[in-house]
Amino acid sequence: MRQRCAERLVTMRASLAPLRAKRKDSSILLATWNIRDLGSNKFNPAGRLDESFYYLAEVASCFDLIALQEVNEDLDDFERLVGILGRNWNYLLTDTTEGSRGNGERMAFLFNRDKVWFRNIAGEIVLPKGQLVVPAAAVRPPDEQGSAETSLVPDLPKTKPEAMEGQQFARTPFLVAFQAGWFRFNLCTVHIYYGKDSGAALRQRIGEIQALVSFFAKRQDKESRGVLPQQAENYVLLGDFNVVSPAHETMKALTAKKFTVPEQIDGAHLVDRNHFYDQIAVRVKDPRFKVTDGGILDLYQDVFTDADLPLYADLVPKTPKRTSELGRYQRWRTWQMSDHSPLWVEIETDFSDSYLRDISRVP
Repeated sequence: MRQRCAERLVTMRASLAPLRAKRKDSSILLATWNIRDLGSNKFNPAGRLDESFYYLAEVASCFDLIALQEVNEDLDDFERLVGILGRNWNYLLTDTTEGSRGNGERMAFLFNRDKVWFRNIAGEIVLPKGQLVVPAAAVRPPDEQGSAETSLVPDLPKTKPEAMEGQQFARTPFLVAFQAGWFRFNLCTVHIYYGKDSGAALRQRIGEIQALVSFFAKRQDKESRGVLPQQAENYVLLGDFNVVSPAHETMKALTAKKFTVPEQIDGAHLVDRNHFYDQIAVRVKDPRFKVTDGGILDLYQDVFTDADLPLYADLVPKTPKRTSELGRYQRWRTWQMSDHSPLWVEIETDFSDSYLRDISRVP
């Protein structure tokens, strides 16, 4: 395994070299990645192979700041990954979200201290009264409610107002203030409720997204009053939004309230994506803000490829029997790497020229 791991890492490094070459002093590579049940053997009793942690670290090392979803209560696997990345890397974690819908997950930020620094502000997002998420039998999205109104969705059972108070996100979003170069920003990572693609479960999913963007839009607009655009707080939302497609109501909810998805990673540019769950959306006041590139990684280009099936065949579960051997292997490998691909953007962080030009215009 040691030799195989080394050989695969050499191949991975060659494939990832163009992305790694984008790392420079004047920009930041920001990514989001649902890393699938890291630290949990709930669905994968055998756990990750030793070699898998090196492959995960090779991917993570391409970026400067990564939001990770599905980091679980047991942190041994997470800390092993950080240890491989090295001493320049630091992280911030939430506590686990209680309740069956939270699935015992944590939110995490991994960041390279050479490029990014923590501005000493962090917190989990709790919605105020009157901005409740849509549960199975609850309230309309925030834009459709009055300030103190708890209007019932017509086709759902009636629920007393007191039963709806405190309804929050299934997995609590995590906001952290960061800075990279000149760019100051508030970064919020989420793992939006999934459920079914119709009915009350879908309404809850859409409701969570609507509640989140409404909350931050209102906050940013309030913070920006009387402040120069260059001094206003900028907001970036990223993570697993469980967006169905670029034209779906889930995406419309995300891009409401003047949040935008950079064109480098929108549906028109990344047409070969097989899912759109993961997204990065921005609401930025600073006119100097610029996204220069973006993309999504193919995790199985060099490791756990289809051709590698014979190498791991003995480790792959023999069930379900109706699924082909290749199909079972393709499912198994998602617990080695992930069933989500890292999505990333490159953001300019050096505003020196703009600052000097502004000074030079002063009489």
